[in-house]
Amino acid sequence: MKDMTSPIKNNKSPKIVANKPVASIDDRHDKPGGLLAGIIERATKTGLGRKKLDPSTVEADVANNMEKISKNSGKLRLAFLGGGSFGTAMANLAARNGCDTTIWVRDKRTVKSMAKLRMNKKYLPGYKLDERLKYSHDLESTVKDKDIIFLAVPSLAFRETLKNIAPFMTGQSLVSLTKGMEKDTFALMSDIIKDELPEVNFGVMSGPNLAIEIMKNMPSATVIASESEPLRHAVQAALHSAFFRVFASDDVRGVELGGALKNIYAIAMGMAAAYEVGENTKAMLLTRALAEMSRFGVEAGANPLTFLGLSGVGDLYATCSSELSRNYRIGNMLGRGMNIDAAVKKLGQTAEGVNTIQQVHEKATKEGIYMPITHALYAVIYEDKAALGVALQLMEAGFRSDVEFVMAHDHSNASLTAQIQAATKDFPADTTKIDNDKNDKVYNEKSDL
Repeated sequence: MKDMTSPIKNNKSPKIVANKPVASIDDRHDKPGGLLAGIIERATKTGLGRKKLDPSTVEADVANNMEKISKNSGKLRLAFLGGGSFGTAMANLAARNGCDTTIWVRDKRTVKSMAKLRMNKKYLPGYKLDERLKYSHDLESTVKDKDIIFLAVPSLAFRETLKNIAPFMTGQSLVSLTKGMEKDTFALMSDIIKDELPEVNFGVMSGPNLAIEIMKNMPSATVIASESEPLRHAVQAALHSAFFRVFASDDVRGVELGGALKNIYAIAMGMAAAYEVGENTKAMLLTRALAEMSRFGVEAGANPLTFLGLSGVGDLYATCSSELSRNYRIGNMLGRGMNIDAAVKKLGQTAEGVNTIQQVHEKATKEGIYMPITHALYAVIYEDKAALGVALQLMEAGFRSDVEFVMAHDHSNASLTAQIQAATKDFPADTTKIDNDKNDKVYNEKSDL
């Protein structure tokens, strides 16, 4: 491994350095009041609250590091592994910013097509890619001598991809763009990185990032989370533009869980849309989804405040309200009577939420975490329960407080979860399947979520 502790030099290709402290603690700030104060107090008591930093120290430190990297962002050597919509959009953005950028795709014919047409015909048809973007199907030449490697492959292929690049790792940093969980292990992508490449400096990126909107230069933003401050700054320098903002976080767990969990609720919202529910119902579903995400996140060691940001409520809103979202489209097809296998086949792309529902359902059941929407979706998709019956039981479930970080619940999570699961067992299998060919709605644009 290369030395990752040496500082970045302006006259060399910048290498990412190891973690270092950012600023001193300052407890003199006044505490915010109201609802937010309750959340912060609860987070602090559980050891998850963000420490208060001296703003002047942080500002000076960030400015110093950003100046070093931003002056040399064009010298950053980047590799993007995976030719899906989001990976392609990010690679295009980096190339447009002047970074030495190569995108790797497994299929040689696809690479030739992308290079010739300067377009990803399968996932982003009609959108021209920057002429400086390079294409490759040779994994070794793609990752060798790079500064940062961005992984944008499906979660099912994530571990295999890491094993394949391991022989060529000589100090590069990794950033995961994949939103999901590994099947049967409940491992997030950061867990897999630590398993396969424990010495590698890494981060994760997540947010409301519909690829088509990014390609259209619609103002968007994302979050780079890493314990390494220089890596955060390098990613910001590589991808930040007039139309794309990159915010930073050190809560890797929270940012990654936000990106994975919101896919569950996009499926739920797609189903709800198929039933033509009202705005009240959509608002209720969205906010209760956020409650489930933060509840699950805290149990997994994340900061609950992270779910109030771009990678939490931001990504949740975008995914649950757009037909560009793959998971939303899967849910919509399910709501119109198509079974899960037919819906996935028709989509023709990976919808991470399908696997995530199963993983989170099993984990929440085992740990006694109250996740009624997730359990309900599991009953509909994997146990073939009638969606309307399960939804009715959700509405009739026991009493709870609105924001649990402010006011404790009257009933335990385990108790209410048991009630939901016991009730769904009584519902018959869904016998209201419809003719998918006659009731199909065609979605032409591809997405990244």
